[in-house]
Amino acid sequence: MTKSLHILNRLSFGSRPGDIEQIQSMGIEAYIQSQLSPDSIPESPQITRQLNQWRTLKLTPVQLLRQYKPRRQKQRSEEERQKARQKARQPLQQAIQARLLRAIASSRQLQEVMVNFWFNHFNVFARKGDIKFWVGVYEQQAIRPYALGRFRDLLAATVHHPAMLVYLDNWRNTAPNSPGAKGRFRGINENYARELMELHTLGVDGGYSQDDVIALAHILTGWGLDLDGNKGDSNGFYFDRNRHDYSDKLFLGQRIKGSGVAEVEQAIDSLASHPATARYISYKLAQYFVADEPPSGLVKRLAKKFLQTEGDIRAVLDTLFQRPEFWQANDYGRKFKTPYHYIISAVRATGTKEPNLKRISGMLNQLSMPLYNCSTPEGYKNTQDAWLSPDAMLRRVSLATAIAQGRLGDNQSVDANQLLNTLGDSISAQTKREIENSPEKLRAALILGSPDSMYR
Repeated sequence: MTKSLHILNRLSFGSRPGDIEQIQSMGIEAYIQSQLSPDSIPESPQITRQLNQWRTLKLTPVQLLRQYKPRRQKQRSEEERQKARQKARQPLQQAIQARLLRAIASSRQLQEVMVNFWFNHFNVFARKGDIKFWVGVYEQQAIRPYALGRFRDLLAATVHHPAMLVYLDNWRNTAPNSPGAKGRFRGINENYARELMELHTLGVDGGYSQDDVIALAHILTGWGLDLDGNKGDSNGFYFDRNRHDYSDKLFLGQRIKGSGVAEVEQAIDSLASHPATARYISYKLAQYFVADEPPSGLVKRLAKKFLQTEGDIRAVLDTLFQRPEFWQANDYGRKFKTPYHYIISAVRATGTKEPNLKRISGMLNQLSMPLYNCSTPEGYKNTQDAWLSPDAMLRRVSLATAIAQGRLGDNQSVDANQLLNTLGDSISAQTKREIENSPEKLRAALILGSPDSMYR
C-alpha cells in the first residue's frame, strides 16, 4: 500500500475518486497540514446549503425543547398528537443526517474523523430523557468547535452541556444538607464524577481514589440545569448555589476552597493538565490512528507533547503523523474498520452522488452501531475484537451488494474498474484475481465485501 493511501485511510474515512491523485499532486506533508487546519479548506456550497436546511442544528437546547418536545394536552386530536410525535423526531433525524453528510462529503476529513473520535470519548445516549433533542446541538456546541483545539476547552464544553449533565445524572447532584436538598434533589450522585475521571480524563488506572470521586462529586453539586430559560445561560446550564456544598475539598492531593463555580473550573484545570490524562488521551489517539495495541514509546512521546503544549490536540496529532511508528508498513491496512467507518468508506469509494442518508443510517442500525445510540458512557469501541465476528461479516457482505447496486444513491450500479482505481493497491493481488474470474455484475460487490475492504 502506498503512503498516499495509508494517509487517506487514517486521516479520512477513505479514498474517493480522485483523492489519491490529489495527494500525489499536493504532497503528503501539505495534505497533512491542510487537514490539521480545517478552516483553510473551503467547504463545498452543496454541503453548506444542505446543512442550512436542518434548522434544529442552529437552536439551543432550551429552544429545542420549547419548539419540538410534545406538550401534554388532553384536548388534542389523534392527528395532532401524531404530528407532534413526528416533529419531535426531527432534531435526532437531522443530527444523524448532518453527521453522515459531513463524514461522506466534507473535504475537512480529519475534522470529521476527530468529531467521531471525541463524540465516542464524551459519549451521550440519545434515548435517555431529553437527550434525543440535544445530540445534534451537543455535537455542534461541545465537540465540533474543539475537535482540533485544546483539550481543556473541549472538556469544559462537555462539562457544561445539558446533554452530558442529564446523561450522567449530575443535574440532580445535591449537597445533602443544603437548602435545595428536597424533592428529586436529595443527595450526592457520583455517576458523572466517576466517569469524568475514569473515561474522560485520567483513565481507569489514573491513580485516583474513591475519596477523589467523592470529592469531585461534592465539587459538582448544584452543577445543573434550568430548562425554562429563566435562570441559566442560553443553553440551559445553571449553577444552583442552594444545592452546592461550600465546604473545602481535597481533590487529587490539592486543597480546593469552597467557592462555588470556581471549584469546578479548578478541578477541570487539574484534570486537563494531569500527566495521567496526557497518557490516557495519547493512548486512545495512538490506538485510533496506529494500532489496537499501540507502541508504548509512541504513547510516551505523544503524552510529552500533550503536556508541553497544554493539551493542544492539533500539536499532538501533528507529532503522531510525523512519527515512524505511524509509517510502519507492516501496519498499513491492518486497522479493522468499525461499522461506521466501513459504511462511510464504502459510500465514499463508490463516489455515490446524493447519498441516501436515511438508508445509510439504517445500515448502521443493521450493523449494531446506530449513530448516537451507544448506551454506555465509554462510547463505541474502535478495536477489532469489538466488531469482528462471523455474523457481522455476513451482514457487511450483504450490505456490500446493496451498495454496489447503487441503492444508497442514484440506483446506478458501481463500476468495478473505477472502484479498483479509487482503492488503489489496498486491494490485494489475490482479491483482484478472484474478481477477474467473476461475472462482471458481481465484481463491485466482491470488492466492497472483500477482506481488504474491511481494514484501513
